[in-house]
Formats: sequence, structure tokens, C-alpha cells
Amino acid sequence: MREQIKRMNKSVLRLAIPSIFANITIPLVGMVDLGVAGRLNDMVAIGAMAISTMLFDLLYWNMGFLRIGTGGMVAQALGKKNLREVMKVFIQGITTALVVALFILLIQYFYAELALKVIPCSDEVANLARKYYYIRIWAAPATLSLFVFKGFFIGMQNAVSPMLTDILVNVVNLGLSIWFALELHLGFKGIAYAVTTAQYTGLLLCIILLVVYYKKLFKYVNIKRALNFKELKQFFTINGNLFIRSLCFLGIYSGFTSFSAKFGDELLAINTIMMKLLLLYSFFIDGFAYAGEALTGKYIGAQDKKALTISIKVIFRWCIGVAIVSTLCYIFGSKLLVMFLTDNEQVIRDSARFYPWLWIMPIVSCAAFTWDGIYIGATSTKYIRNCMIVAVVIFFVSYFLLKDIIGVQSLYVAFMLHIFVRTIVMWRGARTQVYAKV
Repeated sequence: MREQIKRMNKSVLRLAIPSIFANITIPLVGMVDLGVAGRLNDMVAIGAMAISTMLFDLLYWNMGFLRIGTGGMVAQALGKKNLREVMKVFIQGITTALVVALFILLIQYFYAELALKVIPCSDEVANLARKYYYIRIWAAPATLSLFVFKGFFIGMQNAVSPMLTDILVNVVNLGLSIWFALELHLGFKGIAYAVTTAQYTGLLLCIILLVVYYKKLFKYVNIKRALNFKELKQFFTINGNLFIRSLCFLGIYSGFTSFSAKFGDELLAINTIMMKLLLLYSFFIDGFAYAGEALTGKYIGAQDKKALTISIKVIFRWCIGVAIVSTLCYIFGSKLLVMFLTDNEQVIRDSARFYPWLWIMPIVSCAAFTWDGIYIGATSTKYIRNCMIVAVVIFFVSYFLLKDIIGVQSLYVAFMLHIFVRTIVMWRGARTQVYAKV
């Protein structure tokens, strides 16, 4: 048993460490973009970055199933050693990504104008957000295709290719954001140009990696079969549940930003920064969630219950360790992290009353994030869909019950409660939704 645990640790780390390195670049670049915005026009630019990000979250978060659904199904097909199924899922994912991207480009104007009328923000913030949006929207085909490529690579137990892609995308984004916005004096639009260029750069690398590592699988491609109605039905049944799950996530995160805007530009800026920091640690824990997704799918496909059980135990040991280390980092580094995102003294000073939420975030959320990956690998999508529906209801009910009592702090209470509910529901369902599949 000890030798099996040792081997499983190696398998988990082989998948998790590259994902963590890739994930680290994501919040760092987002924080750099926010930092650049914070030096262009103070709180207005920070607010515009929050609104701009939310506009794309509304579009792209719902498409998250293209990554997680592809990853889970490819991993199970690989476990069964069914390479035709592997390539069928990949073709279905890419086709869906490109069709959705075309639709997004067609409705871009109507969507943006309607959203900016609904989202409460000042005219200055809305005008800056428009400039960003109408540039970055042209990255939609690359962005959605990248979701599919990353899911495919993870499902194939290959965490290095997504790592290389994310590092390239985010380093290009980081460098060009600073160069375009500050050196070339393109301002807020420069950040959007940088993001768009980086997305297409990443897509090009993914195509190269696909040819280099998986050229032998091309003989299993059958586009006519993959796009057959009966074959597509299973794909969309699984991913339809994940789409609804993504809608629930979107409701929570966009609700957090939208409700923040009602408290004024300063609190919108503070809450935008705090949300970036709350999710910073999740990019570390997500490495183990990705490992859980890949290994769970593989072992369920192979019908290996013993390996599945050991892998889940090992993954949770690592996730608890990451949570403890992250908590210590938040406790001792909260102010430094805020100062990295803005040089506005008022925002830095007033952020201090929200630090305790940073301190408890890792312990409260680590199990929920990890179970997400495991359930996705098991393709128990109906259950996690229902779990998120309950969680989103908890978030909104909690906020509306508490907002007149504790003000803006109600947003943080509601956010933590929704994570706690996800943890409990998924923990209770693991026996029937994960272990029973082998």
C-alpha cells in the first residue's frame, strides 16, 4: 500500500505541478492588467476593468464546459483505451467552440449595449469598458478553442502542454499590456489589444503541440461520425449540465461585482481587488483539481476502484497542505498584495477591513474546488449542476437578507456560504456519484 501511495503521489504531482505553474501566471497577469489600469485613471479605470471583465465572464464562463466537459470525457475514453472516442470528443468540442464564437461575434453590439444598461456603473466607467470590449471580442474564436485544447490535453494526462500554452499566453499578455498601454500610450485600449494578441498566440502553440504529440491519433478522426446527431446528443447532455453549472457560477461572480457597484466606485474598486485576491489561491488548488479530473476519469474508464480511491485520498492531502500554506501567506501578505494592485492610498487603507475574508478563504474552499475536479472526471454532471443551483440560491438569499444589516460585508458572507454549501453537498454525494462508478 505504501508503494502504491508513493506512485500515486508521483502521478498526482506530475499532473498538478505543471498546472500550478500555468495557473500562477493567470492571476499574476490579471493583477498586472488591473495594476496598469489602476495607474491610467485611478479608481475609474479599476472599475472599468471590473465591468469589462464581467462582460467577458458573462460570455465565456458559460462556455467553461468546453474545457471541463472535454477533459472528463477524454480521460474516461483514454481509460477505456478507445482512441476513436478520444478524437470524437475533441472534434465535437472544437466545432462547438467555433460555432459559439461566430454567434458571439454576430451579437457583440446588442449584447454589450444591453449589458451596460443593466449593470449599475458611472458613465465614465461604462465608456472605458466599451473601448476594451469592442477590441477583445475579436479574440472569441481563439479563447473558446483554447478551452477545448486544454481539456483535451488534461484528459490525455498531459499537463505540460496546457502549462506551456498558459505561460506563453500570459507572458505575451503581460508584456504587451505594459508596452501598449504605458509605453505606446494606447491607454485602456492597449490592454485589450494585448489580450487579443495573446489569445491567438496561444491557439497557434496548441495547434503545434497537437501535431507534435498526437499526430498518430489523426487517423481516428471521423468528422461525419463525430457530428452525427446521436453522437452529439451525449456530448450536449453532459455539457448541458455543465453549462447550467457555469451559469450559476456566473450569477455569483457577476452578482458580486454588480452589487459592489451599488456601493459606489471606491467600494467597487476595493471589492474588485479583493475578489482577485480571494481567487488567487484557487489557481494553486486548481492544479490538484485538474489532477483529480484526469485521474478520476482515467480510473473510472479503466474500472480500477482501488487506484481511484487512493488517488482521491492523495489529492485531498495535498489540497489541505496548500490551503494551510495559502492561509499563512494571506495573513502575512494581505497589504502587500493590495499595494501591488493599486497605489491609491484610500483604497489601500479601506481594504484592511476585508482582510479576514482572505485569511479564511483557503480553509473554507479547498475541498469544494477539489471535489469539482473529481466530479467532472467522473462525469457526474447532473449532481454538480444541482449542487450549484442550491449554492447560487444560498448566495443571493444570504445577500438580500443581510445587505441592510451589515452592508457591503453581506457580499462576503454570502460568497463564503455558497462555497460551504458546495463542499457539504459534494462530500455527501461522493459515494454514489464517484465511487459507485467503478
